Amino acid sequence: MSGESRPAPQAGPAGAAASPTAEGGTFTGVVAETMNSGGYTYVKLEEGGKTIWAAAMEFPVKAGERLTVPLESPMPEFTSRTLNRTFPVIYFVSRVAREGESLAAPAAAPGMAASHGASPAPQATAGTPAAPVDPIPPPAGGLSIANVWAKRQALGGTRVTVRGKVVKVNNGILGHNWLHLQDGSGSAEARTHDITVTTDAVVKAGDVVTVTGVLVLDKDFGAGYAYDAIIEQATVVVAQAAD
Repeated sequence: MSGESRPAPQAGPAGAAASPTAEGGTFTGVVAETMNSGGYTYVKLEEGGKTIWAAAMEFPVKAGERLTVPLESPMPEFTSRTLNRTFPVIYFVSRVAREGESLAAPAAAPGMAASHGASPAPQATAGTPAAPVDPIPPPAGGLSIANVWAKRQALGGTRVTVRGKVVKVNNGILGHNWLHLQDGSGSAEARTHDITVTTDAVVKAGDVVTVTGVLVLDKDFGAGYAYDAIIEQATVVVAQAAD
């Protein structure tokens, strides 16, 4: 997977398929196989002897339906842990059009929302801001999320510990589970109130957790996944489970 952010593709007219191995254009095909996992719907589309896999934020679909998708955000050799399956190439698409519908570009890609000073990041629900979080004190020896942002230049590359409420979660993306934590500190306007965490642990939105991991600065996973700061390789301890 490239470490460079890919440009936003320009969708062509519905039914005008580009090469299924390239980015840009669209592909129209019949759903030959579909499954849901990690908040995403995966579809195998076939048309004219060509086949692609695409994934979008979970939506209802049945085999035999005809869909058009933009050929954007291709992920070569993508492994879904939740499906225990590797796809030679899969497109994580921002929108899906059924037969007779327009493939109009949305204001924001499903399953993605802007992170602090960065490109889109995975989240559980598109367009639905999390409710303000009541203040949660940092753990012993740890930091508030606002302090992590304030001291990030000095903390980059070191292990940090924060406690917060899981406000967004998406599992099995790029080989990890992705959490957005908030603890009531920081500024929503400045986007210093939220930190993204990658982990192998499985938690639920609404859990209050303590995480310890490496603070990485200016991390670009490619395909629009770029962060000014992100906590990686995190261990997670659930302090309070969601109801």
